[in-house]
Amino acid sequence: MTLTSILCPLDFSAATPGLVAYAAALAAATGAELRLLHVREPQDAAPPAGADRLVSLRLAAEQAGATHVSTGTVQGEAAPEIVAEAGRRHADLIVIGAHGQTGLTRFLMGNTAEVVLRTAPCPTLLVRAPAA
Repeated sequence: MTLTSILCPLDFSAATPGLVAYAAALAAATGAELRLLHVREPQDAAPPAGADRLVSLRLAAEQAGATHVSTGTVQGEAAPEIVAEAGRRHADLIVIGAHGQTGLTRFLMGNTAEVVLRTAPCPTLLVRAPAA
């Protein structure tokens, strides 16, 4: 299997730098393009503050060896936007963080990673955040 395009959706949680490092290592090992994507939820009325974060994460990915790194921000519901971006970019792989929600929290709030895993047009790699 050849990877040419990896999509890595980011939520700017504490686990994000580790997720980017993991995705960058895969991109570096395969020569794939790495797309870092942040989805702003519709209810997020605050001005976008993610541009600076995306720049620093892109630089971190490049320092980790990824040579073709791009960034983007879209607004909408996270899971459908991630799946749509994977289709638009013809992604070969989605590398997404899994926060380990279970039970009532998952039922009430949903689980973006689970929805992406079930509906993505390509394989999806779930990366668990390290234990606290």
